[in-house]
Amino acid sequence: MRVARARFIRFSSERYADESIPKHVLGSAPLGLSDQEAKEVELSHLLLAFADKVGKQQYDQARKLQNLCHFLSSSSGNAVQRVVYYFSKALQERIDKETGKIICKGSESKDILAMLLEKTMVCCPAFFACFLELPFYQVTQFAGIQAIVEGVASAKRVHFIDLEIRSGGQCTVLMQALASRYEQPIEMLKVTAVGSGTASTQKLEDTGKRLAQFAKALHLPFSFRIAMVKDINELNEDAFESEDGETTAVYCSLMRSSMRTLPDCLESAITALRKLNPCLMVITETESNLYSPAFEDRFNEALVYYSAYFDCINVCMDSCSPYRRELEETFLAQQIKNIVANEEDRIFRHMRIDVWRSLFAKFGMVEAELSLSSLYQADLTAKQFACGESCTLDMNGKSITVGWKGTPILSLSAWKFNAITSNYI
Repeated sequence: MRVARARFIRFSSERYADESIPKHVLGSAPLGLSDQEAKEVELSHLLLAFADKVGKQQYDQARKLQNLCHFLSSSSGNAVQRVVYYFSKALQERIDKETGKIICKGSESKDILAMLLEKTMVCCPAFFACFLELPFYQVTQFAGIQAIVEGVASAKRVHFIDLEIRSGGQCTVLMQALASRYEQPIEMLKVTAVGSGTASTQKLEDTGKRLAQFAKALHLPFSFRIAMVKDINELNEDAFESEDGETTAVYCSLMRSSMRTLPDCLESAITALRKLNPCLMVITETESNLYSPAFEDRFNEALVYYSAYFDCINVCMDSCSPYRRELEETFLAQQIKNIVANEEDRIFRHMRIDVWRSLFAKFGMVEAELSLSSLYQADLTAKQFACGESCTLDMNGKSITVGWKGTPILSLSAWKFNAITSNYI
């Protein structure tokens, strides 16, 4: 995709006539590439040219390129063909919206995506298969829980607050670590799962039952409760029922999915959590700049990110897996469509770790350095996968970014709270 991008910039600077674009794109493969790689670069170039025309609102010319992309791409092809297929569909919807062919109210679009986010938050087989087979989720989970284990090393009563518990896999990792702490046994592990909006209380309760059974097998004193709020803005310290003598730790995987707007929801959540005085807050986030209001910048950033993601899926998941198809058609396609085809009603507005740092600093939060044990756990977990060599780990300040062949996918960071002030934002 990077080769295609560089090639597209060079071709654009030569100012070919619009009607000659397909001929030039399809007629000169870059040197040093195999025939298959050359075809993939050419197809990616077509998509970039298509997006360029959409961005310039040159819809007649865009549709010519759209037809080519549609003809040469496929939802069941290789990674590049799949990426082009879903991005070209999203571009087509953007054209239809801007030309008035389809009219979709923002509230309706958000409702659909709210249902999508709910499915990712609870037990969805496709999402669970993705977690098991793609390396970066487990890498950040094991490294993040290791940071929390170290943070509560001297605590007898631990209160673990999870803002996105889903199936509770991270809790089982923590439970195993705490159960093996023989020198200073745990008197109680309390897990609080935060639910909001359309989140299913029943699914959260089912997760709690599974965790309780797992704790019983480990002979670990355990309690589980749900802090359910209508909206994340309503979250306050009373929802957590904190008790004296507890050491609190907070875990959040993909916070952006639960914090729909910034900074209001984020401020409400952090204000409530700060009053609990947690020893540590561990956050896993999408490492991509999809917050940009400029369509061209957002499109190019999303294309690089999802190209790496689809390539990872292509390597790590069976092409015939129904979970793979559901993951791509339901989750990734909806994300791409929301990022590319929408403006004001976009939900997926991910930010890089550098932007999170600036934002958290305004809330009086201080970044904590991940220990060597956490970094070792990340490296060890990556090596458990057959494709582990393609999973890249890089330090970004005190945090770590986990990527695929050098393209960042997730960031893992740990945070502590300064003393409460009246003007931290």
